[in-house]
Amino acid sequence: MALGGAPVLRSASLVASPGRTLALLGPSGCGKTTLLRVLSGLQRLDSGRVVLGGELMAGPAESKNGEPTRNGASPPRVHVAADKRGVGMVFQDWSLFPHLTVAANVAFGLPRSQRPRSRILPRPASRRVRDLLDMVGIAELANRLPGSLSGGQQQRVALARALAPQPTVLLLDEPFSSLDTTLRVEVRAEVAALLRELEVTCVFVTHDQDEAFVLGDEVAVMRDGAVIQQATPAVLYEQPADRWLAGFVGEADTVAGKAEGDIAYTAMGPMKLQSPLHGEVDVLLRPEELALTEGGPATVDHIEFFGHDTLYYVRDPEGAVLRCRATGAPRFGIGAGVDISHSGERTIAFRRGA
Repeated sequence: MALGGAPVLRSASLVASPGRTLALLGPSGCGKTTLLRVLSGLQRLDSGRVVLGGELMAGPAESKNGEPTRNGASPPRVHVAADKRGVGMVFQDWSLFPHLTVAANVAFGLPRSQRPRSRILPRPASRRVRDLLDMVGIAELANRLPGSLSGGQQQRVALARALAPQPTVLLLDEPFSSLDTTLRVEVRAEVAALLRELEVTCVFVTHDQDEAFVLGDEVAVMRDGAVIQQATPAVLYEQPADRWLAGFVGEADTVAGKAEGDIAYTAMGPMKLQSPLHGEVDVLLRPEELALTEGGPATVDHIEFFGHDTLYYVRDPEGAVLRCRATGAPRFGIGAGVDISHSGERTIAFRRGA
């Protein structure tokens, strides 16, 4: 699809399994939020389809036999309105009504016929709202105004409101980006547990790889309007589709080699490959797959200590810098001579120049 004449989404294909959480990960400007708006019905498609629960929400209309209409003209396009899709959405800024109490904000997410016409909630709505506030752990805040709440509490109100109509799909746009680091970790763990308990199909947008891997049963990575790869976090990390993706979902270095089937011969020795290749390649190296031993031709250039582990930047004799991660405090100082070895686990390689 295009906005202002410029294409925004292309080959943006993804599947969210029922009751599972799909993280939509990518750099700023890649089309993540636009794709979420397309799923919600807030943005119309120029081409392609959106199917929720087996029902066509957007796309070309189909004939009764399932084939597109063929009357010599383009088939009519379906676009189900956002409020008819059974989709709940939590926006990046939460979009709470500042003049309404927490309970009234949550009640606004109820079906129109159940919404109160005043600040006094009718009994059925009040019961449903109380259950939702209990669910997200803020029942005691029912009569407070959003402006008096912390960022984490406001985020919970927005989540309760999105869950009020019992949506079949929940969409979240950068839901934790406005929280500080400590609170973000705490709230996302609570939200992950809640989503698992409710078994709600969820798609959430993030640019944070850690967040995507922690919350997503599967992760779809976007770049330049296209979904590059969708898989479980483990598969994305261990078998990235290309070298850009390898670096985007984790620390990644490469070493030059020559592949002969399922072995690549490098300056660090032969390395086993997950898939056979032939010719000049660059072999993927993750920092945790490398080990250092005292004495050797490589030199420690820089050290980053994180408490639970240490990341070494090591320069090999050819001048290339590789990263090596080891548990605990640093064992080697800057300038130390070390030898680098690989774990022997099967890895992947990219054709040189690809």
